[in-house]
Amino acid sequence: MFFVFLQPFLLKAQEVIPTYSDYLTDNLFLLHPSLAGAANRNQLRITARQQWFEVEDAPGLQTLTINGKLGSREGIGAILFNDHNGNFSKSGAYGAFAYHLRLPAGDLELHRLSFGISAGIVQHRLDQTQFSQPDPILGQDDVSVTYANLDVGISYFLKDLYVHIAGKNLLPVKRELFNSEGVAVNQRRYFLTAGYIYSPAYDWFLEPSMMFQLGEDTGEKTADLNLKAYRNFELGRVWAGLSYRHGLDKLETGRENIRYVTPFAGVEFRSFIIGYTYSRQFNDIVLSNSGFHQITLGYNFGAGRTRYHCGCPAIN
Repeated sequence: MFFVFLQPFLLKAQEVIPTYSDYLTDNLFLLHPSLAGAANRNQLRITARQQWFEVEDAPGLQTLTINGKLGSREGIGAILFNDHNGNFSKSGAYGAFAYHLRLPAGDLELHRLSFGISAGIVQHRLDQTQFSQPDPILGQDDVSVTYANLDVGISYFLKDLYVHIAGKNLLPVKRELFNSEGVAVNQRRYFLTAGYIYSPAYDWFLEPSMMFQLGEDTGEKTADLNLKAYRNFELGRVWAGLSYRHGLDKLETGRENIRYVTPFAGVEFRSFIIGYTYSRQFNDIVLSNSGFHQITLGYNFGAGRTRYHCGCPAIN
């Protein structure tokens, strides 16, 4: 039955919005609710990710995020997403609120502590209308279930140093749609992101960073090591970098850890942003050798605010 094939993927589907490398292409708010309204201007971001072009009905993800200042210390934001894999899909909407607390420092020195929370509605859907023999366990041609979830986060900035912590999918989810006790109820996942911005020369910046993520139910752990370079110009900015993701747990084969290498680049011109990301998995057993492609489009709007004396692109 089709459910037998689908179940291993559902058991591992611990993320409502899959976490790839969006945070490296000027879209940190997608991962960290504490960054709603944290930037110098309001932000609109659209991403589209496609995997395995030569595979029919291959996984794809589209997101739309918007966030900005609500007051002198408050920020708000929203996320829409659609994640699909063959006949199975997830879509949803989140709203976020953040509070930014200014800590003691000079007038133009960045020292800030931010708190954020986001809540959303998510729909899981399994479309069997094209199956010649729909799964009798599910008993319907097109079935879906809708539920709520919650994320929280905290961010700390000290000049060119930053640390972000987020807990995502905090509410337990019982997806009765699949009529199986094997489907994970606990989707909680935790993220730690940290980095520092160096300025080796005028208008040049280097940003080494890392991200660690942990799935509570499965104990699955991964770590990202990243290096990103910026060059500021009068009318904008260009950036490029490289990320390496390493699984800290063995794959089911028991012989190797999951490994990804991701180069990325982008341009900001006036208020517009475009970025490109390519991810390649380096394991003995992969579904495709073509890699994963992602495009990010962005627009910054609203009146700019006072910039701090730091590189800190997430703020300035």
